[in-house]
Amino acid sequence: MRGATFPAVFMRGGTSKGIFFRAGVLPDDPALRDPILLAVLGSPDPYNRQIDGLGGASSSTSKAVIVGPSQRADADVDYLFAQVGVDRAVVDYSGNCGNLSGAVGPFAISQGFVEPVEGITVVRIWQVNTSRLIIAHVPVHDGEPLEEGEFWLDGVPSPGAEIEVDFVDPGGSLTGALLPTGNAVDELDVAGVGRIRATLLDAATAMVFVTAADLGLTGVELRGDIDGDVALSARVEAIRAHAAVAMGLAATVGEATARRPATPKIAFVSPTRAHVASGGAAIEADDVDFVARVFSMGTLHHAYVATGAVATAVAAVLPGTVVNEVSPFGVDRAASVRFAHASGVVRIGAAVEERDGAWHARNVRVSRTARRIMAGEVYVPSSALGGSLATTRTST
Repeated sequence: MRGATFPAVFMRGGTSKGIFFRAGVLPDDPALRDPILLAVLGSPDPYNRQIDGLGGASSSTSKAVIVGPSQRADADVDYLFAQVGVDRAVVDYSGNCGNLSGAVGPFAISQGFVEPVEGITVVRIWQVNTSRLIIAHVPVHDGEPLEEGEFWLDGVPSPGAEIEVDFVDPGGSLTGALLPTGNAVDELDVAGVGRIRATLLDAATAMVFVTAADLGLTGVELRGDIDGDVALSARVEAIRAHAAVAMGLAATVGEATARRPATPKIAFVSPTRAHVASGGAAIEADDVDFVARVFSMGTLHHAYVATGAVATAVAAVLPGTVVNEVSPFGVDRAASVRFAHASGVVRIGAAVEERDGAWHARNVRVSRTARRIMAGEVYVPSSALGGSLATTRTST
């Protein structure tokens, strides 16, 4: 049996890259689709290089997206996200990628799913993984999404056209509640680590927040300071896995590690302080409200996951959380949050409200940039194709 080709677009969205497919191109059955995605990205690769595929050997660059017309009255397109493991044969659909969410709007317009409107085209996106609505405001000129512009996004080496992305009512996207345990702070009893204070919060994605001090860190570490620290990685994963059980996302810590590596994500926060970002930019204490770092798929993210940034901004304005404790937002319920990450600074507008005795996230807005890198066909070997798939060749 020969291999097959599938039409695809390789795109950057925010600080991530992924392979975008039109709905219907790949099998709907994950048992047939996942081996294809693994082959396209080059996973599993025990050398952690994804040398036999399009993946970039990091969680930020080992991703796939499927977009098609939506049957919902309140959405234009449906968007399914897949986080593909690098060294393991795992495709995790448990969460969303906020960075690639910024590229879904331009992709939808260029693929003809949404009629372009000169100036700003609004694209209503139903995020399938989290069952939440995302509104993208895409700049358009002469019927095409703009890619070049003057907006700088820290973690991306060149400016682009600013795409404003609204996460509507993002709370409870994976667990059904903004605070899944009902508490702003929980004390987790983690085997091999001990008791640790953590905020377990679900807004756009499920997050675990701890202080840098509780991990024995300063808070301004970069990837070079973290990568290779096996003991620290083990502690972080143990905390994350215990939190997954506490949030109802996994039955056991073993299940959380083996089957749910993408969510929840874990971040550590600290009070604002002067330091230098990975690109060499100096960040002064007055430039930001606090400092945060996030782990993704077991490694420190080179910048900050966008859905995690949504959750971090919500946690900053929510009373009593670990993030709120290190930030200046004592009583604010709607604020522009600025925090430092490994590559620079992110600015996010976040609004929360109290209804019926519980906290809710109303809306969070982030800005991204996106661009097409390549459009064409990806080749998949026959070994990755299910028996029911005949040799195919389709094109956009």
